[in-house]
Amino acid sequence: MTLRALLLAGAATATALPAAAQMTVFDYAGFEDPEFHAAYVEEHGASPDFAFFGDEEEAFQKLSSGFRADVTHICAGSVTKFEESGLVEPWDLTRIPNWENLNRDLTGEAVGAGEEVYFVPTDYGSTAIAYNTEEVPAEDVASLDVFLNPAYQGRMTLPDNVDDAYALAYLATGVTDWSNVTDAEFEAASDWLRQVHPNLRTYWTDPAELAQLLSSGEVLISWAWNETLPTMADEGFPIGFQREAEEGSSLWLCGYVNMAQSDGDEDLAYDYMNAMLDPSATEPLLASGFGQSNEVAMQDQGEAALEASGLGQIDAPVLAQLPMDGQLRQRQAEAFERIKAGF
Repeated sequence: MTLRALLLAGAATATALPAAAQMTVFDYAGFEDPEFHAAYVEEHGASPDFAFFGDEEEAFQKLSSGFRADVTHICAGSVTKFEESGLVEPWDLTRIPNWENLNRDLTGEAVGAGEEVYFVPTDYGSTAIAYNTEEVPAEDVASLDVFLNPAYQGRMTLPDNVDDAYALAYLATGVTDWSNVTDAEFEAASDWLRQVHPNLRTYWTDPAELAQLLSSGEVLISWAWNETLPTMADEGFPIGFQREAEEGSSLWLCGYVNMAQSDGDEDLAYDYMNAMLDPSATEPLLASGFGQSNEVAMQDQGEAALEASGLGQIDAPVLAQLPMDGQLRQRQAEAFERIKAGF
């Protein structure tokens, strides 16, 4: 999933670690922010090295072709694919003290119940209907079927992201758990996306593009990540974020996998993971629109802070984007490409 790049003045002045004590994090641009791993910087004097990818398919192909990293940031929908590829190895949970403090609604059986854990969740967010409150009445976004409303044809957008698109489509067709989707449910979701496609102006690729589409008035309604809410609210834009549509909203989840073939110091990989889960990272992540999987630390922020970031409690169905069957995700990816091409 592509995320908003964050600029940090002064990062280039940090003292480099000795070459023998380095590691590489393969990540989305923006997650190199030292405030997200302040405990690591405090312990080692500088951030680890970072390399970046645009989306997880690009990351997978690059890693499969021999690129070396120590840890890679992926979202839960890709976990099965990475695990089955042999590219990753299990985490030693005895070396991650905050594992016991993670939100069990985020880990679930698909992440944390097996004998071996390949994916440690660190950050999450909600995906729901973002809309211009001055142009769109609240009753029009009371249902996800707003994306089928011809009154907004050419003024709506979806993310160019297969997981988010199908989370929306499953919810719209009555599915709130994608771990056991039937062929009929998959086809119904795909058909719904085909019906929506002619109404869209475009598929947005990152929050900066979405913010431009909304602020210019080109788009009035979007399926959007929660980070759009605080960003545009700070800019004074009349932004609404409907997480309690009749059919519900979605929750995405990302974290890190431990690469089986790496050149860095394994101890540093665990130091980095522990820093991402440390309470010192909670507020900086939340300020950027990301929830932290450390439930204890998140509770300390208070409900008002969560509400402002689009992560508060809701009374509506939630589809959690936990790891899914690899074959199903491949079918979704192939169908989504055809739908975007008009087929």
